[in-house]
Amino acid sequence: MKTPLRHLITTFGLAISLNIQAAEPANPSSIRIAVPDLSAGSKPSAGGVVDVLRNQQLLEGEFAKDGIRIDWHFFKGAGPAVNEALANGQADFAYLGDLAAIVGKANGLDTRVLAAGVRGVKSYLGVVPGSGIKSLHDLKGKRVAVFRGTANQLSFASALASQGLTERDLKVINLDFNAANAALAARQIDATWGLSTLLSLRERGLVEIPVSSRDLLGAGGTQSVLLGTGDFIRKYPQLVQRLVNAQEQASTWLRNERNREAYLELVASNANWPLSILRDDLAKEDLAQYFDPRLDPGFISQLQQGVDLAAKERLIRRGFQVADWVEPRFLDAALQQEHAVQAAR
Repeated sequence: MKTPLRHLITTFGLAISLNIQAAEPANPSSIRIAVPDLSAGSKPSAGGVVDVLRNQQLLEGEFAKDGIRIDWHFFKGAGPAVNEALANGQADFAYLGDLAAIVGKANGLDTRVLAAGVRGVKSYLGVVPGSGIKSLHDLKGKRVAVFRGTANQLSFASALASQGLTERDLKVINLDFNAANAALAARQIDATWGLSTLLSLRERGLVEIPVSSRDLLGAGGTQSVLLGTGDFIRKYPQLVQRLVNAQEQASTWLRNERNREAYLELVASNANWPLSILRDDLAKEDLAQYFDPRLDPGFISQLQQGVDLAAKERLIRRGFQVADWVEPRFLDAALQQEHAVQAAR
C-alpha cells in the first residue's frame, strides 16, 4: 500500500522541525555575568559600561520577554576570582581588566573578546609623605604593594619597563587595593601602584602621588574587555548578539559628553567614592575615546603588547596572538545597527 504524498510531506516537515529544535538548544534560564567589584562601600560597582547597564536595566529589559534572568556576580577577589568562576562554568560573560583576561586565556579558558571596555585607565604611584620617592627609580629596594593577577600588576610591569626596571628591583607585596591603601596610610609599606582611590588619600594628606601613567606617555595604562565563553557563543549566538546590542546602547550613552556628570554621580553613588576624585581622574579624558568599544587595530595592538609583556615577565607561561582571540562580528553588527538607526533619524 502506497503512503499518501501528503503524509510523506507532513512527516518530512516534522522531521526537519525536530532536527532544527535539536540543533537549537532551548534558551538558558539565566545569563551569568562575572565582574570585579571595585566598590568601597556596600553596593557593588565596576564603573564604566557595567554601572550604566545595571542602572538603566538594559539587559534585564532586553531578555525579560524571553524569561531569561540576568545574574550579575561581583567579586571582591577581582580578576583571579572571575577567572575561577569562568573555569568552573559559573559565568557566561565577564568584564575583566587586560591581565586577568590574558592569564585566563593563556591558561586554557575558552573565551572570546567581544568588545573593548575602557582604554588607558590611569594608574598612580602613591608614596608615604616625606619619603623622598619622586620617581619609579626611587623605588629600588622599597616595599611596594601591587594587586597581583589583575590589570594592576601588568600596568606596573609596563610602567617599570618604560624606565628600564622590573619587579625584581623592588620588594613587591601582594595586596588588594583597599588593603594597600590602608597599609600605605599606616606607613607599613613605602609605596603602592593603584587606582584613583589614591587621590582621596592625597586629599587627606596621607599619601603623595609623584607619578601617574599619564606622566609616562601611556606606559602603565590599563584596558578592559568584555569576554564571552566559547560554549555560550556556540550555543546561543543570537543571544550574544542581543547582549552586545544592549551593551552598545549603554556605551553610546556613556560616550556622550553631555552625560559626563550623570555618569560620575552614578559611579560615586554605587562605589561610595568621592565625586571630586572621579572628576579629577577623568578630567582630561575624551569619553568618546576612553570608552570606545571597537576592537580596532590600536586596541588589539595594546592587548598584544600586554600579552607579550606578560610572557616576558613570566606572568604567563607562553604568549599567543590576540588576533585569534578577538570575536568582532557581534560588535560590528551592533555598530552597523546603531549607524542605521542614527541615519534614519
